[in-house]
Amino acid sequence: NIALKNPVICGAGEHTMTGDAIRAALRHGAAAVVAKSTNESQAAKDQLDRTDYVLFDAHWNPVAWHTAESRDATLFCRSGLVQREFDGWLDELATLDREAAASDAYVIPSLILSDLEQCARYAAQIEQAGMRVLEVNIGAPHGEEASKGAIRLERDAARIATIVSRLRASTRLPLWIKLTGQSEDVTGIAAAAQAGGADAVVLMGRFMGFLPDLESQAPVLGTNAAIGGGWSLPLTARWIALARRRLGAAYPLIATNGARNGLDVARFLLAGAAATEMTSAVF
Repeated sequence: NIALKNPVICGAGEHTMTGDAIRAALRHGAAAVVAKSTNESQAAKDQLDRTDYVLFDAHWNPVAWHTAESRDATLFCRSGLVQREFDGWLDELATLDREAAASDAYVIPSLILSDLEQCARYAAQIEQAGMRVLEVNIGAPHGEEASKGAIRLERDAARIATIVSRLRASTRLPLWIKLTGQSEDVTGIAAAAQAGGADAVVLMGRFMGFLPDLESQAPVLGTNAAIGGGWSLPLTARWIALARRRLGAAYPLIATNGARNGLDVARFLLAGAAATEMTSAVF
């Protein structure tokens, strides 16, 4: 696998959709930046036009963005994938990764699983473009509620082992597999990814939630949406600790979902993580 200069990774999201944003994260010290995800599905790209976001305090009152109060807020949102042609997206990321290498950092493309064979072909292209690491998200929280064929959320250990094995056969790059927390056996699916050939697993994707608005009596954002906040840190840390016990002392585990500052990164390291992807706080 790879050695990171520090344990702070800027995770994928709308905040890593542009070259300027990725450069900003690198300039401010991130050891790696995971670019906004893509796949071949037009339906997944179209969902970006219907994205919406809200922050809540502990009493489910909306919180303004970019304030002191927002730093500890819960993020509730629906999203989509980057609306770019794959070749142009990859060319830009290859340029950015070459820039990142000069400061001992990484820019990491992220694929979200839809069609497995197309995902494997993209993985091979990413290696051919000179990228140095690949993340594949097979645990997108919206997977079971998105448009058919847009993205997938995998919970079955046998299927995960098969998926990862196919991706492993398509590329020699360090392969990070991002998994869901919406499973009764997170360590089991982590072990399946390891058995399939993943070089690291990322635990865990956000949950799906639903919240009625008391004033309008309608669903907030008009739908179910992904939810995450600092409150999820102990949940993620538990799965990291259990996965560490099951997958061995040396296997790289990357924590995500719950870290809001450097102290939280340290908490994940103490739980057994090798690094932490920070996403909502950066967003």
